Amino acid sequence: MTIQTVLARRIWDSRGRPTIEVEVLNADGTSGLGIAPAGASRGSREAVELRDGGERFGGRDVQQALAGIAREIAPALVGRDAADQAGIDAMLIALDGTPTKSRLGGNALIATSLAVLHAAAAQARLPLWRYLAQGRDVRLPLPQIQIFGGGAHAGRRVDIQDFMVIATGAESFSQALEMTAEVYRAAGELMQERGALAGVADEGGWWPSFRRNEEALDTLVAAIERAGYVPGEQVAIALDIAASEFGHGGRYRLALENEELDSDGLCERLVRWVERYPIVSIEDPLAEDDEAGLVAFTRAVGDRVQVVGDDYLVTSAPRVRSAAAAGACNCVLIKPNQAGTVTETRAALDAAKALGYATIVSARSGETEDVAIVHLATGWDAGQLKVGSFARSERMAKWNEGVRLQTRPAPPSGYAGRGALARRR
Repeated sequence: MTIQTVLARRIWDSRGRPTIEVEVLNADGTSGLGIAPAGASRGSREAVELRDGGERFGGRDVQQALAGIAREIAPALVGRDAADQAGIDAMLIALDGTPTKSRLGGNALIATSLAVLHAAAAQARLPLWRYLAQGRDVRLPLPQIQIFGGGAHAGRRVDIQDFMVIATGAESFSQALEMTAEVYRAAGELMQERGALAGVADEGGWWPSFRRNEEALDTLVAAIERAGYVPGEQVAIALDIAASEFGHGGRYRLALENEELDSDGLCERLVRWVERYPIVSIEDPLAEDDEAGLVAFTRAVGDRVQVVGDDYLVTSAPRVRSAAAAGACNCVLIKPNQAGTVTETRAALDAAKALGYATIVSARSGETEDVAIVHLATGWDAGQLKVGSFARSERMAKWNEGVRLQTRPAPPSGYAGRGALARRR
């Protein structure tokens, strides 16, 4: 049961940019596809994509990465057992030979690693989530869904990158989507009425034209109420501050308010939001280089809200352990392309769970029709899933896959629900 052929091709992501798809064909006729997503806001320590540069497609073509797969990765994979994920991923890391996977490209490695995983599940004649679960009881994840896009996802019309909702009152995955659909629709109506609607952002959320960052929070609360739900009881708010995008060296520039804050000032602002609004989760509240600020913020609100590390932790098991020792965050965002291989992604998730951190498997702003992360979140029992908004087919494909998993024969054993949110450590 060995790998017989490895194919790599350029396909196109949700922003119309080139990305990599790898297809692994086994000797028994089964196969697997893996696709590399791409982020807009990125941690400085995450796996580095290999792009061609130059003028073609804005420098984002992937011909060099495809050539590396054909020249080095494919010959090394042929004849190996697709079920040996750890061994194959170790080989990919060694073959690249750089700390950031920059020689062959993190995009080439994650597409290959995911293709091998899919091929192994196909070889075992199992859905991917069940292959990953390995006989354990696992749950469908709690969705975290964007309503307004900001920051790097929406031309920086607001400083905060994601204004999201979590249907904490839902009793199933499908009910969480139903509730979110109503909030998304209500938010669009409110923005249209107020002249604040500028379109749809990268991840499908409404592209806002707000005058203040808090106006987005006020509008989101109003949308929850217009949809017929009680803010904080049935539907709560989650934020991705993405502070590394507007802060460095402990200084933060809020463009909408024309205001500059130090680390303590931003912490105080966010604590005030937590006290005023029904917020249950805040991602990257301080910049990746502001560990002292992250520790202070976690101490201030970590007993009340989920403090999520993304750019700061970059899906790295060693960094998760270091953060725990420092007392920073209580939840880890898990992005496969940030790590570069499936094995490293799983190691970061396992490290987080072992330390009592909550985990969220996440998509990127540049996505495709690939639904692998729904299976990763379910099969690994991550508890939470962040895909983007409730519009655009690259997002809906993933939410719809969760509905399929819920309604097919022999579904996952349950639904994580609000219990998946981080508790005080």
